[in-house]
Amino acid sequence: MRIFKKILLSVLIALVALQVPFIYRRYQLGKVAETIAASNASRIVRSDDKYDEYIAIIHAHTFLGGHSTGTFEELISGANEAGVDVVFMTEHWADEYDTSALTLNGKYGRTLFVGGNEIDTADGDRFLMIPGSSDAASLRRSSTDAVLSKLHAEQRLGLITYPEKYNSWNAAFDGVEVFSLHTSAKAMNKFTAPLDVIWSGRAYPGLTFAQYFRRPDENLAKYDLATQKRRVTLFAGTDAHSNIGFHLFGDDSGNKFLNFKLDPYEFSFSVARVHLLVPKGTPMTRETAVEAIKTGRFFTGNDAIGPTDGFRFSAGEATFGDETSAVNVQLLNVFVPVSSRIVTLKNGVKFDEQTAIGEVDIRHDGAGVYRVEVYRDDLGEAFSKMPWIMSNPIYLR
Repeated sequence: MRIFKKILLSVLIALVALQVPFIYRRYQLGKVAETIAASNASRIVRSDDKYDEYIAIIHAHTFLGGHSTGTFEELISGANEAGVDVVFMTEHWADEYDTSALTLNGKYGRTLFVGGNEIDTADGDRFLMIPGSSDAASLRRSSTDAVLSKLHAEQRLGLITYPEKYNSWNAAFDGVEVFSLHTSAKAMNKFTAPLDVIWSGRAYPGLTFAQYFRRPDENLAKYDLATQKRRVTLFAGTDAHSNIGFHLFGDDSGNKFLNFKLDPYEFSFSVARVHLLVPKGTPMTRETAVEAIKTGRFFTGNDAIGPTDGFRFSAGEATFGDETSAVNVQLLNVFVPVSSRIVTLKNGVKFDEQTAIGEVDIRHDGAGVYRVEVYRDDLGEAFSKMPWIMSNPIYLR
């Protein structure tokens, strides 16, 4: 009996000792949250007389088409709670019905929903089709080139999702999902992540996940190569499903007792977001939102580690996604609302790097594709491995 008690005591001591690192990590996340709050209190706000800025989510699913348990009620509530202006729905296709028409379309509360589809092609490529179409299911029997030709003829966009599995890099796609919240979450350490969630997830949900994010080097390299041939947009997607969790008891009507979700929409929609710029005073409609994505007039913000609104990148009158003459513009201008490390890339290669707050002028060295990545080194090593902001390029010709 004494031996059993000793073994039991040893196991308990080991279990307690195992928690110490995660208790300390929670403490560290608390200090990071304090740093973010302090920087937010002193962030610089600059008025923009040319553009209004809207927060958008690309790549979201509900119960339609399977793979998700999220309801419309949860989706609307989550988007409104997260302060999202536009959600581009990308429901999986179904042979029997048009999921893009049956998903949310139109404005609910503060949020505009645009129905789209996640589609496949006969070449094994996968796209986000925006807006969606009743023939989403049948597209899987056509080649990638044929699918993109059809989408463009119908004024729709074909955005690459899962670029790590994509094959047809010479095709005329419109954009690349270089970072996916869903894919990054699945790649988290299977041992440490659950314990981090237990200890820190409720108090610091965004930071708990963001500490695992890493710069998507391979996807960005593929994207940068594509921009050498033509204008292509860069974005981060959520791939929100709202289906990870557990509940005790339930019924076929969807009623659940003690329902707990690790990925509710309000969380997913507060992390990897895109910030659309539309001409001042232009109403936010489906057409306005799609045009902003098409032209690349937006930037991606890792808003889990601090709000990114107000960031700007310009070259004379040109901004994200624009093309302008290298002869007529001498300087690239970057504005960041809090002190951060600004990395400017030309044709995918680092061209300039500096730490600053407010306006930074960078002298370019001729024609090329210029884009900006911004890092929050002040938040510690765990949060400096993933860009806080990624801009779409400005194309100097």
